[in-house]
Amino acid sequence: MADTTLPETTTANPSDPAASQPDKSFYTWSTWFSILSGQATPADRDRYLHARDTIKEAADCARCAKHRDYLLQYSPIVRFLREQINELGQDINSENVRCKRCTTRQSGGFDSEYGILLCANQLRNRGHVEDTMAHEMVHAWDHLRFKVERGNLRHAACTEIRASTLSGECRFGREFWTRGQWKLTQQLQECVRRRATLSVMNRPGCKDDVHAARIVNEVWDSCFNDTRPFDEIYR
Repeated sequence: MADTTLPETTTANPSDPAASQPDKSFYTWSTWFSILSGQATPADRDRYLHARDTIKEAADCARCAKHRDYLLQYSPIVRFLREQINELGQDINSENVRCKRCTTRQSGGFDSEYGILLCANQLRNRGHVEDTMAHEMVHAWDHLRFKVERGNLRHAACTEIRASTLSGECRFGREFWTRGQWKLTQQLQECVRRRATLSVMNRPGCKDDVHAARIVNEVWDSCFNDTRPFDEIYR
């Protein structure tokens, strides 16, 4: 399995006026209502979200850290994965699970040197943080358990399939209520395929969506059915 690509993060630089002075003219109720009504352009929506994320950065990161610490102590899936990672000689803790503001729309990422990144401005609630932590902890377990070949798209596809399957982010309730995916049959498989394909598409060396889908299909059977370190799909 390979490391996942970390999202870009932003740390405010006091000497950079653009970083310390977000465009507050777009962070208004009128802009928000224009976005809700579909009247805002994509560029206006992006400017609003950037201003919002910059202004709320400290509060977002504090909330994310609070959720992270709670989950490390009380979440069954996070505690189990942490125990399994400990057995492989490493630990996941508040020092290597970091909450940052991200400039992309990913919710998190994993790197074998850095640890786990939680994109504080992309996480809706504690349940979303739990899914993201579990997803990235599966990547961490895979990195420790299997031979890593950075840049190998088949390895990248496999770990993404496993992380989406085992983390719970593709369970029916999450798909139904937060992503508008209402199919009753093959819902889990379709969600995992969709998310794994999108992830592989963003890897260096992937040509396009067709190439990504082919790679996912090549490793699907073995990786979707491999539930280690769980006995079965947990949720």
